[in-house]
Amino acid sequence: MSFTFATANRIIFGDGTLSQARDIIKSYGERVLIVVGTSSKRADPLLNQLNDVEIVLFSVATEPTIPLIEDGVRVAKALDAQVIVGFGGGSVVDAAKAIAALAPNEGQALDYLEVIGKGQKLENFPLPFIAIPTTAGTGSEVTKNAVLASPEHHVKVSLRSAAMLANVAIVDPELTHSVSPSITATTGMDALTQVIEPFVSHLANPITDGFCREALKRGGQAIRRVVQNGQDAVARHDMALVSLLGGLALANAKLGAVHGFAGVIGGMFNAPHGGICAALLPPVMKANIQALSERDPENPILSRFDDIGKMLTGDSSASANDGIAWIEETVQLLDIPSLGNYGIAETDFEAIIAKSRKSSSMKGNPLPLTDAELMAILKAAL
Repeated sequence: MSFTFATANRIIFGDGTLSQARDIIKSYGERVLIVVGTSSKRADPLLNQLNDVEIVLFSVATEPTIPLIEDGVRVAKALDAQVIVGFGGGSVVDAAKAIAALAPNEGQALDYLEVIGKGQKLENFPLPFIAIPTTAGTGSEVTKNAVLASPEHHVKVSLRSAAMLANVAIVDPELTHSVSPSITATTGMDALTQVIEPFVSHLANPITDGFCREALKRGGQAIRRVVQNGQDAVARHDMALVSLLGGLALANAKLGAVHGFAGVIGGMFNAPHGGICAALLPPVMKANIQALSERDPENPILSRFDDIGKMLTGDSSASANDGIAWIEETVQLLDIPSLGNYGIAETDFEAIIAKSRKSSSMKGNPLPLTDAELMAILKAAL
């Protein structure tokens, strides 16, 4: 067995940990670019701590695009920023991570992007980057890539480097308490998917396995509760931990076909990432189980799907099918629609499959799936 593991230099987790942000930020510099969401009001608990440093806010109202990131880089350079802070959901954290990476480097964003760009390595180390997530979903605070949308290419791709791992990740579950039920549902399903896919990835290792097992048990107990009652502090705490553990796992064991599809579909259609994942997760699991059973029945990954069923349901006698049924029921209870509700049609499938095959996430799948299998997944999720 051989593997590597890398993560943020420092992770601070727990209710109330945002109170440590001021001293941490000031230890990196006095000129701070803070990337926030649509409204800076949500960031007041952070901003109120920073009245003795120079701050410029940069707003990310949607999922980050290449032009938006290049605007952010210009703002960071104009400020001569010493530290970049991402305070918000996964899109905000990814945007801050990308700005921190590109600001010290020459050229355009496309020079460094996977798939559609040149894929060049960063020549200069990123600016110090501090991640403070306010949703429980992507785990972006501990991943080494930033997902950017290219309106020109109608696809989402990654800017990726081990140097992009956060200097500090502050994960305060209290920041997620005000998130709406619908966003809690979609981000929660993304978090759950991100502990299932690394667990059955052919690149899984003992470290990521431990994270995934802990998160699957907690997520199975918490996700329905947290959508029904956003003030359930225990459930919020557990889902924040699921998201964090998923980020740690996927950054080191990759994902799979769900995310291989999701990045492409999200670039082509106006659909929430977590909603896409929720629709795809059951048919991808079924396809992987069938493909492993037919082509590699001795593969130890096959039995892991039964483990997933046991951990999600809390039933030690549960099977893989029980786990899939639990996910399907959860998606229905959380009122997350199928892919067809986002305007996706069968006529789009060939283009989706062709683009998805180039995705980095697809390379983590338990085994390669055929075009026919990928087509069947999309039909089932429609």
